[in-house]
Amino acid sequence: MNNCHCKQIDILKCIAIGITIIFLMVFIVVIIIFNNDNVEKDILTAIAVQGDNTQLGTTTIKFSQNDIVVGNALTHEEGSDIISINETGIYQISYQLFGIKEGAGSFNFNAVLLVNDVPVESTFNDGPVLEDLVNNRLTLTSTVILRLNAGNTLKLAGISIEEITYEKARIDIEKID
Repeated sequence: MNNCHCKQIDILKCIAIGITIIFLMVFIVVIIIFNNDNVEKDILTAIAVQGDNTQLGTTTIKFSQNDIVVGNALTHEEGSDIISINETGIYQISYQLFGIKEGAGSFNFNAVLLVNDVPVESTFNDGPVLEDLVNNRLTLTSTVILRLNAGNTLKLAGISIEEITYEKARIDIEKID
């Protein structure tokens, strides 16, 4: 009888261990599901087309089209050069800036991102100096990651002492954390 009693305790222990393992597995699956929910990303894509930026030389870039706006972390009024940061976080910012100077001669322009109208030195994009070309055209591209705070403003600036026009531009921003 003693031997039978030990077998019943062993069976109960096995059942308890099995229930504990099943409970832990269900708990882990629930945690994974809740941590990997399909949270919509915060993304803004703005585009400048010919005619948006008629000022020559150094200027901030105006974007007339918002191609993609997802989430609430970023806002941009079409036609403006200001992108508003509505949520503190880490942002990946990519841009393309196309500059052109009609006529022959030297050609150079640079780009930089401004946060609250202050150039962020680590984002300075130094374009090459082109000389003695009849139609000077260049596209600067860059991708940076910045920590931005709610209430910040972001701008893209073209910098040049020459008569450069910025015919096209694009900026893609995603809140990554």
